[in-house]
Parts: sequence; C-alpha cells; structure tokens
Amino acid sequence: CSSDLGVVVLTGPQRESIAPATTSTPLHDPGYSAFKAHLIQTGADGFPVYTLDALHIQQQPATGLIELAQVFLTFRDDSGNQWRARAASGELAQNSGVVRLAGDVHVNGTMPGTSQPAELVSEHLDYDSNTQVVSTADPFTLVMSGRRLSATGLVANLKGHHLKLESSVHGTFLP
Repeated sequence: CSSDLGVVVLTGPQRESIAPATTSTPLHDPGYSAFKAHLIQTGADGFPVYTLDALHIQQQPATGLIELAQVFLTFRDDSGNQWRARAASGELAQNSGVVRLAGDVHVNGTMPGTSQPAELVSEHLDYDSNTQVVSTADPFTLVMSGRRLSATGLVANLKGHHLKLESSVHGTFLP
C-alpha cells in the first residue's frame, strides 16, 4: 500500500481593523480666498485707516499672511491728505497694520506741510498704518513740483512730517 499525503494551505489577505483611526495632527486649514476683494481697516474711532482693493487675495493660515494681487491701497495722513498706492502684488500680515507692496509700486499724494503733489516709485514699499510710516530699502524715485530725486532707502513719517533718505541720493530740491 502506498500512502500519498498532500497538504493544501489556503491563505488570504489578513483582515484589518475597521476601528476609526485617530490622528494627533490637526486638519489642514486652507484659509480663505476672494476675487475683487475690498478690505477696510478701521481705527478705534470707527473711521477707515486704509482701504485696500485687490483682484485676488489668498490667506495663508500657516504663516499668518494674506497674499494680494493687483493691489490698490488708499490711506490718509494726519493732515488729512489722501494717498493712493498701486502695485502688482503685496502681502498683509494679519493684525499687524503693515501692508507690503511689490512690483512697480506707485504712491501718489500731497506731502505733509506742503501743497505739492508727489509721486513715489519703487519696486518694494511698506506702509505701516499704526505709525503712518512709508518705507523701502530699495532704490526709489520721488517726483515733486516737476523735480526728480532718486535714492536708495526711504523712511517717510507722514505723521511727523519727516522724510529720511538713506543713501545714493541724486537730485536737488530748492524752496
């Protein structure tokens, strides 16, 4: 008698637990986005400190920044003079009051203490609504009363009627 012995082993996929997975990391917050946005920052008195119009805005919750495209910014200095700025892009840090503009920045307004319209042109420019300071570390051109002044670096305190040019100043303004 012969004895043949065979063994067949059947295997299949192991069953996975169907219990819900717990995660310790929070879900990703995509932030908000808007087209043709109109933002108004008001002061403690309820009046507008500045208004900002942008073709597109995108909040970045991880960094606390709001990215801006095709920006138009309007603000007033302490003398009541209205200023208008436009730029290709910008960013606004939440709760900071600082608007950073970039790309062919043009700012138009009346210089405090004068009745002369002025235009400031630069690639980058910051406006701090808390201190009313306009600043840039980049080269810029200031045109006022038909005269042109070029320099690198500017701090313009619109509240204190003070303009500081940092370096490489070229031009002459006479009273």
